Amino acid sequence: MKLLRRKEGPSLDSRLAALLEAAELADGRLPEEAVSGARTVAERAGVRRTLSIDHTVAALAGATGSGKSSLYNALAGADLAAVGVVRPTTSAAQAALWDGEGSGPLLDWLDIPRRHPATSASDLSGLVLLDLPDHDSIQVSHRLEVDRLVELVDLLVWVVDPQKYADAALHDRYLRPLAAHRGVMLVVLNQVDRLPESAVDRCVGDLRRLLDEDGLAGVPVLAVSARTGAGLAGLRALLNDRVAERKSWSTRLAADITTAAGRFGAPEEAPAGQAMDGTLTAALCEAAGVPLVVEAVAKGHRHRAVVATGWPVTRWIRKLRPDPLRRLRIGAMAPVGELPAGRAPAGSSGQGPGAVVVGRTSVPAGSAVQRARVETAIRDVGEAAASGLPGPWAAAVRQAARSRSQELADAVDRVVATTSAAATKRPKWWRAVNVLQWLVFAAMLAGALWLGGLFGMDYLRLPQPPLPTVGVVPWPTVLLVGGALAGVLIALLSRLAAWAGGRRRARRTARALRTAVGRVGDELVLAPVRAELDRYARFTEALTRARA
Repeated sequence: MKLLRRKEGPSLDSRLAALLEAAELADGRLPEEAVSGARTVAERAGVRRTLSIDHTVAALAGATGSGKSSLYNALAGADLAAVGVVRPTTSAAQAALWDGEGSGPLLDWLDIPRRHPATSASDLSGLVLLDLPDHDSIQVSHRLEVDRLVELVDLLVWVVDPQKYADAALHDRYLRPLAAHRGVMLVVLNQVDRLPESAVDRCVGDLRRLLDEDGLAGVPVLAVSARTGAGLAGLRALLNDRVAERKSWSTRLAADITTAAGRFGAPEEAPAGQAMDGTLTAALCEAAGVPLVVEAVAKGHRHRAVVATGWPVTRWIRKLRPDPLRRLRIGAMAPVGELPAGRAPAGSSGQGPGAVVVGRTSVPAGSAVQRARVETAIRDVGEAAASGLPGPWAAAVRQAARSRSQELADAVDRVVATTSAAATKRPKWWRAVNVLQWLVFAAMLAGALWLGGLFGMDYLRLPQPPLPTVGVVPWPTVLLVGGALAGVLIALLSRLAAWAGGRRRARRTARALRTAVGRVGDELVLAPVRAELDRYARFTEALTRARA
């Protein structure tokens, strides 16, 4: 028969680490009270673990007149605390020690200067019993002292009496908020000697009902009388069990971690947001003038093709027209060494390692409508990503989407300039056609000069040299007319090729620009959103581990 091992939960160390991680991730996003509370719990736990774990600090806490001090004296076996009718009688906490050797640093941390060795039976070895001031004292300092120690002690023993066990101040201020600490809590109904024997069970039952309503089901309830000693043996036995286990301190810290984690709210899985990058990229492209740049790329390609491959006789006329890309300050190159001091390159032009795109382009700034579309797209990205998140985290995601929006205009302009600069690269066939044009032009010029020489000789009545012909047409005429016609024909064919090449280059540039602008949108808008969503996912994971 196989034995099944009980699966143990996360260790206290791992839960503390998870709580601290959750607090760091929640900083600036969730209420400061919850964040600082978690850090305080982690700090307190770290200190408590370094102090004596062989001692269990139990505190007797209760209202005025509940008989805490009388119970304290009865358990300690000596009149250590003053008991009287004048209230309040306990102004500062004091400690009774059972085998208190080594508990000094622990009591120093608790700031309990008044310490007494207990004289009762030593079966409570390791117990440090505190008598606290009244939690409803008229003295504010007394109430603050109670609040301070209630957060630090290992075991809470609430002492109530038959008259005030249902006091709302006790249940609303302490018991109900400490529901997660039920494992380190006892409730003692004192002064039962004042009740008829038949009323004790009814009183205990009603107190049990109130505790269940407070979320403290299972917390032990004991009926005792410090005056007569009734029920003290059972209380002492229960305290002895808790002290012998040496686990109250760790159970208390675990409950503190659970409570601190609970202040962050229940962890919720981050929903999968709708992808909005396509809409954002389209809006950025429109605002950055990408359609205008793409059109200029096609026109600029045709313009430079005519200048490079046109008929040499007329191509100079084309040079008088401005280059559409140069007009937008795209393709303006400068060596890196000639940049002004302190000015960083806007990006590589793609035309050599020693050149960069200088300054901003002259692409017209986006219109108010285009800028509004970009802002709407950014807002839509934030809203889509934040959908389903808790309020503070949703606000953080929306803010992340807008966090670097002021950088978008310059960043997009830089990538437009850098990416479009590649469109100014000259195709290799332009050089070949240019050489061919000049050869044809040289042939035409040779024919013109040849004919001119013949006309000059004829004018001077000089004898004509033999004239070669092509059929019946003289070679000088063939060179002149053929060269002119060939130059014009090559120019026309080159223009058709340039028109088709311009369209192809414009399409490639459009795709490249859309990709580059998309990367900018991803870096400045989507990446911060993803980082915030990743932060939330890590927060929920850490919070889940802390609450385990």
